[in-house]
Order: sequence, then structure tokens, then C-alpha cells
Amino acid sequence: MAEITFNGAAGTVTGSRHLVTSRDERVLVDCGMFQGLKELRQKNWEPFPFDPVTLPFVILTHAHIDHSGMLPRLARDGFKGTVICTPPTAELARLLLMDAAHLQEEDAAFLNRKGLTKHKPALPLFDSGDATKAIEQITTRSYGAWTDLSGRIGFRFHNAGHLLGSAMVEMTIKENGSTTRVLFSGDLGRYDVPLNPDPDPPPEADYIVLESTYGNRPHEAASLYDQFERVVKETTTRGGIVVVPSFAVGRAQQVTYVLNVLMEKGRLPTLPIHIDSPMAVDATGIYREHAMETEARGELRAGNVLLHRTVEESKALNAFHGPGVLISSSGMLTGGRILHHLKRLLPDPRHTIVLVGYQAAGTRGRGLVEREKTIRIHGEDVPVRARVEDLRGFSGHADPNETMRWLKGCPKPPRGIFLTHGEPEAAAALAQRITKDTGWTTHVAKLGETVRLDGR
Repeated sequence: MAEITFNGAAGTVTGSRHLVTSRDERVLVDCGMFQGLKELRQKNWEPFPFDPVTLPFVILTHAHIDHSGMLPRLARDGFKGTVICTPPTAELARLLLMDAAHLQEEDAAFLNRKGLTKHKPALPLFDSGDATKAIEQITTRSYGAWTDLSGRIGFRFHNAGHLLGSAMVEMTIKENGSTTRVLFSGDLGRYDVPLNPDPDPPPEADYIVLESTYGNRPHEAASLYDQFERVVKETTTRGGIVVVPSFAVGRAQQVTYVLNVLMEKGRLPTLPIHIDSPMAVDATGIYREHAMETEARGELRAGNVLLHRTVEESKALNAFHGPGVLISSSGMLTGGRILHHLKRLLPDPRHTIVLVGYQAAGTRGRGLVEREKTIRIHGEDVPVRARVEDLRGFSGHADPNETMRWLKGCPKPPRGIFLTHGEPEAAAALAQRITKDTGWTTHVAKLGETVRLDGR
């Protein structure tokens, strides 16, 4: 009988890894990195609870590190199979995985240089060679193209609307003359948002593995354009800088697009938009080629979009005092160039820090959401005097209402729904909502849990 084991993204929002087993056949859906709290990050160092050497396939829903980031470690531990994703995901994953490897190498070198480790020497979780191996194992499939992985397991991608190239996975498992259909939502996108398409309707499925990141928090109902217009106008009146800690892939491009639409329509004055992130610069190029909305290519190529790739170009922004916009990674303030900018700008009340994505527990971003008075950066407690705006409507994740809208498009009721990729309160709230509104059987997955799927 087919089974799914939830090896990550259960009880938390990161580390997505779902192992599908059908007798001697195995497929891993996503291979993500745990992020946030130290106790979660330490799980990345634990051995995989399956044998990477004999694993034949990984199906990747999208490129974000919490879904793809352990592929280099998998390769390091002997995985020689195939990673399958959409063409844009392959391009974005190359950026993200090489960057993740570089950060691992930098962190290990820093710990060794400063003597801040009990390990002699400290080693990276994986290195650039491991990332290169993983990238070489990637092959692509377009949305809607059916792929038979074996005589029993097949799948196809549908657009999840979360990120360029993001996909939900429709999988069939044939056993003993019956077929079980499982749908993995991946990260489910939103409706009617700039740059990203609406998620495709769900295909028929016996079971749905569904994310629950925003399971207990509806997004702001106000227009994304209206929200950003207000924040930018208030900040420019003070002569300040709108600082956007942003995921380099997807969110940086979406924010740039929204701002330039507002400027072109005359709702905002034309301001410089500085994108300070080598990865965001490269990702912007990929978006320019694959943008779902034709006009987005022009918005991302506008003359006021200033790209900063080198360290020297980033340091030069210390002379930028506003007004204008500064976009830099990382989105949860866990590292990267944004920390250097925040050390300079957080103590100044003229500026505004705009959070445009989910902030996981234990991150500096969550600290800003919770209105902490200081944020610790590079060993210093930096006072938070700048205004902080949490524009949740920019999240790429469906909220409870959007999730229910998507679920109600099911051609028939599923036999069961397994909720993943959410903190406990969020998953529990969404489970209650689904049961109340539909009566469908819903189960919140636990880390390490294996569930059996009854075929028809």
C-alpha cells in the first residue's frame, strides 16, 4: 500500500520533504532546508531518514530554499538520481543553490577564523561542488506534461501561482489494479496579485497534501498598490528611505513591478529603486524573460531600477540618504546585505522598514513584526526607531479564504487532506476551517509521521 512520510515542513513552515513509497518505488517531493529557530536548523545536519543512494527521483515544486535547499546535501550523501522541475524553476534553483553553498562556505570560514566553533574545523553543510552536482541532476518538464517515473508512479505539474515556475504535483500511484491520486499543493499562490498568475484549479485527487502557512491569518484586504502608495508617500514626506528586506527571487521583482506601476500612473513620484543583491539582479533577468505579464518586462527594465551586484556597489549605498527605495535580501533578515543597511538605517525615524513576506519564528524579521525595541545584528543591539510596516498582502502564500476558494474548485471531495508547511496554530486553524466549511477529513501532519493511502 502506498505511503507518504512527512520528513519536513510538518509542525513548521520550512524543510519541505515528503517521501512517497509504493512497495519498492520511492519518490521524494521537495528536499528543503529547515530555517528559523536553531533547533530546526540543526535538523539539517541529521542523516536523511531514507537512503539517498537508492533514491531515484526528487520532484521539486519550486526553487525556494525551504523546498530545494538540501539538494546539495542529498548529492553529497550519494544521491545519483534525477531532480525534476519546471524550466523556470531550474533556472532559479541554480541561483539559489549556488548562493546557499557560498553562504555555507562563508559561515564555516568565519567560525574557523574567529574560533567560534567546537568543531575543529567547522565544515559547511554542503559546498559549491555539492551544489554543482545537484544542479547537474536537474531535468525539466513543462506544466501539464505527463511523466511516468515507473510502471506504478506518474505525475504532472500544474501552475501553483506562488513564484515563477512554481508547481503543484498531481501524482498517480497504481497498485493491485487500483489507482490512487495524490495532489501536492507545493506553496499555493494567491488570486489577483501583481506579476503572478492565479493558481490552477485543483485536479481530481483522492488525497491532498496542502500547505497551511497562513492558515490562521487572512491577508490585508486593501490593494497592494494602495498599501505601498501610502507607505512610500509617508516616508518620502519625511525624506526617508523605504527599505524592503526581500526574498531575492520573486518578491524583489514583484515589489519593483508594483512600485513602477504606481510611478508610471502618477500615483507616486519617480524615485530610484535600488536592488542590492547579486541573486536578485540575476533573478530579475530571468523574470524579464519568463514574466507571465508581458508588460512586466518593461516595468523591470525601467531606467529608475538600479542594480547593485558587487560589494563595492553595495557599500556605495551608504551615501544614499533618500528619498527612494532600497530592496535587499534576505527576506527574513537572517543574513545578507540587508543587515548592513539596517545597522545604518534602523535607528533613524525618517525611514520605513517594509516587510513583504512571512517572518518565521526566531528570525529578526519576526522580531520586527513583534515590535522588539532592538534587533541584534553582527553582535550589536541596534535600536529600532524606523517605522515598521508589515504588508502581509505581499505574501506569495494563499490565506485561509483563498485556500478555501481553491479547495472548493475540487472536481470531487478528496478522501483526505494532510496539512503541512505551517506552524501548529496555523495548521490547526485551517484544519478546523476546512472541516467546518466542507466536512472533509483533514489531518495535521506530524514530523516523521507516515500515513497510508487506501487505493481505489
